[in-house]
Amino acid sequence: MPIEIPTDLTPELVPLSWLIGQWEGRGRLGSGEADSEHFFQRVSFRSNGLPYLEYVAESWLTDEDGMTLRPLSVEMGFWALDRKLGDADGGPGLIPADIVPALTTADDVEALRNDSGGFDITATIVHPGGISELYYGTITGPQIQLATDAVMRREGAKDYTAATRIFGLVNGDLFWRWDVAAEGNSLEAHASAILKKLPAPDAAE
Repeated sequence: MPIEIPTDLTPELVPLSWLIGQWEGRGRLGSGEADSEHFFQRVSFRSNGLPYLEYVAESWLTDEDGMTLRPLSVEMGFWALDRKLGDADGGPGLIPADIVPALTTADDVEALRNDSGGFDITATIVHPGGISELYYGTITGPQIQLATDAVMRREGAKDYTAATRIFGLVNGDLFWRWDVAAEGNSLEAHASAILKKLPAPDAAE
């Protein structure tokens, strides 16, 4: 499936543009062994005109045939290139951004390439139960590697200390794996899935 870049996309989101859209597919909890539970997931990445992608992932436990059993979880957040924010950027709160974005050209974005030829990125992801993750990582073409820089937990939240995530586009499908350090354990396999991109609404007819 060719990657289409929206014509109104702010330049700094072009490296992330292959994520934009809705994805659905099935995965396994844990390391994906024979007794690992199955789940179905629906993921959305969208741009609202600001220099970040909005991210929502909803998951449901299923049986091995894909029959939905019950809701599993939902997470949401924001993904962006990692750069210093300035007067041209909005926030904190409702402080408006300048009309002209901080990065206006492809050359502005190219200046952010790292020594590996990709871009440094950040993702903030919020979970039910009072847990919020701040990830730093890299995107190199259709591959993403993320690791937590910080995990914030409310008092009474379950133990959760670190995580890594990897994403890759393979033959048009989104493959991902999530490793987690929780409940006193070091990083170990938490879940993985393969998601297919859904047709855009105006292309479904």
